Amino acid sequence: MPRLHVVIASTRPGRIGPAVADWFTAVAEKHGGFDIRVVDLAEVGLPLLDEPNHPSERLYTKQHTKDWSATVDEADAFVFVAPEYNYGINAALKNAIDYLYFEWQYKPVGFVSYGNTSAGLRAAQMTKQVVTTLKMMPVTESVAIHYAGTHITQDGSFAGTEAMAEAAAAMLDEIGRLEGALRPLREAAS
Repeated sequence: MPRLHVVIASTRPGRIGPAVADWFTAVAEKHGGFDIRVVDLAEVGLPLLDEPNHPSERLYTKQHTKDWSATVDEADAFVFVAPEYNYGINAALKNAIDYLYFEWQYKPVGFVSYGNTSAGLRAAQMTKQVVTTLKMMPVTESVAIHYAGTHITQDGSFAGTEAMAEAAAAMLDEIGRLEGALRPLREAAS
């Protein structure tokens, strides 16, 4: 079964990303097409780019980079659960992406974006431009959550709608199709 990493992109105190990721992970488990691992960038704790060598050289000197490389390398596909900050991609996600190069290649990526009126769509669009440079394949299908805070319950969990769950299932179907199509390219590259 393909390995899907659900990446919680926000590291900000008081964030709702973990609650959104828990909801999405439950939908993905019900989907049944992937071996799922949740990766929280707050727990990964990458400092701002501190490697002396360019990521394309793969000459990592820091243990946190080696660990991050192994985490990204083991995945076949990704879903970024990401907010929009000031009309764009949040710094923690951009930093995590920029740490590596080859480990991302030929892997599909989906987006569960959230925000207020924009539903995080501007950040998702900006991130798509970044990941295609790394030879990732963003899927068109996505989950865009408007006024995300209104879906947080009193116990702190996220209450997604049926429409959101349907969008997530469609995105997972497409990620599954692309993962299979891209697998020969990943195998040839490694």
